[in-house]
Amino acid sequence: MASSDWGYDDKNGPEQWGKLYPIANGNKQSPIDIKTSETKHDSSLKPISVSYDPATAKEIINVGHSFHVNYEDNDNRSVLKGGPLSESYRLCQFHFHWGSTNDYGSEHTVDGVKYSAELHLVHWNSAKYSSFAEAVPQADGLAIIGVLMKVDQANPRLQKVLDALNTVKTKNKRAPFTNFDPSTLLPSSLDYWTYSGSLTHPPLYESITWIICKDPISISPEQLAQFRSLLSTVEGDKAVPIRHNNRPPQPLNGRIVRASF
Repeated sequence: MASSDWGYDDKNGPEQWGKLYPIANGNKQSPIDIKTSETKHDSSLKPISVSYDPATAKEIINVGHSFHVNYEDNDNRSVLKGGPLSESYRLCQFHFHWGSTNDYGSEHTVDGVKYSAELHLVHWNSAKYSSFAEAVPQADGLAIIGVLMKVDQANPRLQKVLDALNTVKTKNKRAPFTNFDPSTLLPSSLDYWTYSGSLTHPPLYESITWIICKDPISISPEQLAQFRSLLSTVEGDKAVPIRHNNRPPQPLNGRIVRASF
């Protein structure tokens, strides 16, 4: 299994990742199941503050196991502050995780409940590091906002993203994607849980301050189907849709999940 060959199937999926990435069996892996009765309210946690400049939206790219919407991150125009963070973190990209059916797909679960999908807004610590690449292996390198997604009404705020998927149908395809403020995808309440964890796919670095919004956002069955219509294969190869790309919850190993509410 070459490093580019990890995926989500039996032969190269989460159960196999530890062969190439021993940290897969580390003590601070993500995602986790958030057991609400075991979370600790922490009155020192501040509200999270996001300030995103829509003009920093740059492109959408099919990465073969998902798609990323990338942002210009060479200055502090789009940042996350507050919450559990002592520094300012710059937005780098957002992406989604989903399942092959509507009854699972989120990576984090709450009291064992699986949601249909999950949005991740990825930020890096620009106060201490000079680039995403430099920040990613550091213990305080990244902060990710996770938003759980529940099957319900269609979500009009997702439409611009979904409309762009046709332009990046196959792996490695990229297209301009501009003028989009991802804070429009956040739930109206920014109450959150936070814990220390990892990237949820290789290289699985344990460098993430996770901020998981308590309230989910909606997505319709038709919108979820659009995620699954993306292909994991390059143009010209036999079409293989990305049906699912979620890692199951990992052991908590004594970590404390703090709640802002």
